[in-house]
Amino acid sequence: MSRPYRLALPSKGRLQAPAMELARSAGIEVAVSGRALSSHCSQWDIEVLFARTGDIPVWLADGAVDAAVAGRNDVIEHGSPVRELARLGFGQCELRLAVPVDGPIERVEQLVGRRVATSYPRTTAAHLDSAGVSAEITTLGGSVELAPRLSAADAVCDLVSSGDTLRANGLRSIATVLKSEAVLVAAAGQSQRAAGVTAELTTVLTSVVAARDRRYLMLNAPDGSLDRIVELLPGLDSPTVLPLASGGMHAVHAVVSLSEVVGLLEPLRAAGARSLLVLPIDNLIP
Repeated sequence: MSRPYRLALPSKGRLQAPAMELARSAGIEVAVSGRALSSHCSQWDIEVLFARTGDIPVWLADGAVDAAVAGRNDVIEHGSPVRELARLGFGQCELRLAVPVDGPIERVEQLVGRRVATSYPRTTAAHLDSAGVSAEITTLGGSVELAPRLSAADAVCDLVSSGDTLRANGLRSIATVLKSEAVLVAAAGQSQRAAGVTAELTTVLTSVVAARDRRYLMLNAPDGSLDRIVELLPGLDSPTVLPLASGGMHAVHAVVSLSEVVGLLEPLRAAGARSLLVLPIDNLIP
């Protein structure tokens, strides 16, 4: 590979900020200044490019970039032969079919012969075909929810996060076409060198994602309370138990879910745990 390894990140939109945060947590330090669309990361010796999320699958398919953070919805819509390496836990949304709240349509099957407006014609058509529904697909670049009000369509298929936009425009969902979130994807047919960098990037990025909702819990347990304390811990694996130099006590270490921490502290204290310490985790490989 004569050119540098290239990683594409979203340049704007709902994926941009969390993608940059993830990259920096993985040691991919990039200097974003003005209108610059690329930056060199010296620690990884890679080139980071910033692009519209809809363009990223095109770059991957052409081999212009080696890996990228993109929306799963854009990857599927483009239909390019890329490899999905990991789901990244942010940018969750759904592609849904929706119809006017006061209209007669209740089910997908009732869309036969109807007009459906969408920015995702390939994905929408595939879903309708799988349901045996033949409908007219109208492709729009934006403001899809307005199409029924303007009598330009009988239904829409659009991305939904909270559903507020649908409700504000007098629409209700009748089916979920696709569940999406940010994903790490890579170009197909990479060279040995590029594949090695991709594997390393995947390991580090997924370790950051895995660590985000985990905490490292450390405590000291009197020998007489040790069994009860270990039973309370729902750790990633069995807790690590080590004897202390002073005798009569053991140190207990465990990786626990962030959501479980608050509910664990008082039961552990009541069971005899001492010197409880909860630490964030930067990287975790389960």
